Amino acid sequence: MTEPVHLDTDSFEQLVTDELDQLPDEMVDGLDNVVFVVEDRPEDGSLDLLGLYDGVALTERGAYGFGEMPDRIILYREPLLAICETEAELRDEIHVTLVHEIAHFYGIDDDRLHELGWA
Repeated sequence: MTEPVHLDTDSFEQLVTDELDQLPDEMVDGLDNVVFVVEDRPEDGSLDLLGLYDGVALTERGAYGFGEMPDRIILYREPLLAICETEAELRDEIHVTLVHEIAHFYGIDDDRLHELGWA
């Protein structure tokens, strides 16, 4: 077995930005009041979670207006690095994780994502 990819935080964040720029406009144009964040690991310290949508899905929002804190889409650097042996694999995993978490913003649950091949 080969070693996982090693990237510092800045290089990893650049990959996330690059992959975000590759997503279709239709997917990202509706992302209102959402920030993308890179953290080393989830709060529990595990390597099991690659990303997280922290917010209220569009399908569940009632009144939404001025002054709300932004929703967050978090990518966890160490778990993503741990499962990838090449930078190409890492880019693919970042891409899939971004699509997965953005889908949660739009109200698509894990079961549906699984059906679509994005879980």
